[in-house]
Amino acid sequence: MPVRPGAEPFAADRGDFGIVFVHGFTGSPASLRPWAEQVADAGYSVRVPRLPGHGTTWQDMQLTRWPDWYAEAERAYVDLQARCSQVFVFGLSMGGTLSLRLAEEHPEVAGLVLVNPSLHSENKLLVLLPLLQRFVPTFPGVSNDIKKPGQDEIAYDRVPLKAAHSLADLWRVTTAELPSVTAPLLLFRSAVDHVVEPSNAEYLLSHVGSKDQAEVVLPESFHVATLDNDAPTIVDGSLSFLSRLTHSAS
Repeated sequence: MPVRPGAEPFAADRGDFGIVFVHGFTGSPASLRPWAEQVADAGYSVRVPRLPGHGTTWQDMQLTRWPDWYAEAERAYVDLQARCSQVFVFGLSMGGTLSLRLAEEHPEVAGLVLVNPSLHSENKLLVLLPLLQRFVPTFPGVSNDIKKPGQDEIAYDRVPLKAAHSLADLWRVTTAELPSVTAPLLLFRSAVDHVVEPSNAEYLLSHVGSKDQAEVVLPESFHVATLDNDAPTIVDGSLSFLSRLTHSAS
């Protein structure tokens, strides 16, 4: 199935420090492209993979599971690891979950910048997913939760339930090993998020093993904050985070 225009992966080799950017559930690299381009322009090597089943049709995504998404993120990480002295991982929403999983599996990850990461859902329908996913193909989508007009993350307008059931499995696997994550952590959280509840950030900060951690609340953005009004805050904050950690390593 052809990739939707704008949803293509992005890569740039600009320096000795690398960053993998991981997009969210039903989303695409479009949600991270402006952020990644600005980080690349600052002299870093970047990879923005398109996760399997994303950026085409929801029917494609229905055939994929979280190990498929993780494997693609890990491939990008290993690619940069072979080229760079240090590799960081930045993630949005489910991309934040996958970023944490990478840090669990690869303790050498140099640092994490996460935007509205998901670790659970307070939606009561979640307990019915194991049954629903057998009989109902999709639910209405959760895409483009963006306060700023005219933005498009190029995401699906339907949520494939088999994939959603697998996302819940990813949450369980990742939360179980959060204390093993010790990489420096910068967390951006939107004050108003219609997709991921604030309890996700609270849980992360209280269970992750990182001693070097900070939270920044974004007052003018919804869930896809990387394309929203506070995007400059995310870019500036992540570049300061990178500068601090890469200078201390040199």
